[in-house]
Amino acid sequence: MAELTPHEIVRLEGDAVVVLDQRHLPDEEIELRCGTATEVAEAIRVLAVRGAPAIGVAAAYGLALAAERGDDLDAAYDVLAGSRPTAVNLRWALEAMRDEPTRERAERMHEDEVERCRAMGAHAVALFPARARVLTHCNAGGLATGGYGTALGAIRAAWDAGLVERVWVDETRPLLQGSRLTAWELERLGIPHAVIADAAAASFMARGEVDLVVTGADRIAANGDIANKIGTYGLAVASAHHDIPLVVVAPTSTLDPSAATGEAIPIEERDGAEITPRFAARNPAFDVTPAALVAAIVTERGVHRAPYAETLPREAAAAR
Repeated sequence: MAELTPHEIVRLEGDAVVVLDQRHLPDEEIELRCGTATEVAEAIRVLAVRGAPAIGVAAAYGLALAAERGDDLDAAYDVLAGSRPTAVNLRWALEAMRDEPTRERAERMHEDEVERCRAMGAHAVALFPARARVLTHCNAGGLATGGYGTALGAIRAAWDAGLVERVWVDETRPLLQGSRLTAWELERLGIPHAVIADAAAASFMARGEVDLVVTGADRIAANGDIANKIGTYGLAVASAHHDIPLVVVAPTSTLDPSAATGEAIPIEERDGAEITPRFAARNPAFDVTPAALVAAIVTERGVHRAPYAETLPREAAAAR
């Protein structure tokens, strides 16, 4: 199997936005065609396409499609922006498309997103020790970003540099983005890996089998607090206890200077039936990791260290 190309993940083809439907992976590779902005928004809502950068790219294509169809662009913007609340890349991408809602602009955004991921990977390599046993949570590979990956992109770059021995892949309950998607991507890339239960991560750390934790992020507050897939906070606490660095890899489009701290980040609450179809359940899709537990934040511009409030807002402003 070969590396996924960006347009295999998401593209605007003819009169539809086409996405590789992540709900069917790893068992089947099925494409979903979305003929309207509303259908793109629904694909984002049901996680057919997911991952903060990737949903931004899909939304950009959705708005371009609406413009080509002659649809009401304000209505298209609203339906796309409302599809998922936590990832700030979604609204960032739509805002970037407002003045030029064209197919060509969306294509450039997609290409730029992939190049940002490659730059992040190059910066992150310096944070990997030799023969690193790396633990990652959720999916922050090409599937989640439209190509190459953020956290997984960093792992790929470190693997190419001869620094990675093995990747531990949290299964990432309840929707198993790790065991379904990250493991599938690592298999395609030929990187040694093994899926572990979420509940086993701290035990692996205690046994000295984890050297580094690398995750992505869906939104980063001005002070460096991180919103990422539910379970990241617990990993960060365990990592701090075992003196293992937790590194976050995310593009500048994920920075939200309007959120002073993580308390200002909206947390998506999903249907409890994703956990259990029978009993009452709470199902927050994300949690917030305090900046104090994050060893470094890597963007396409470089590696940030605490105090993040001194550099992240300035970088976010420059990127916009």
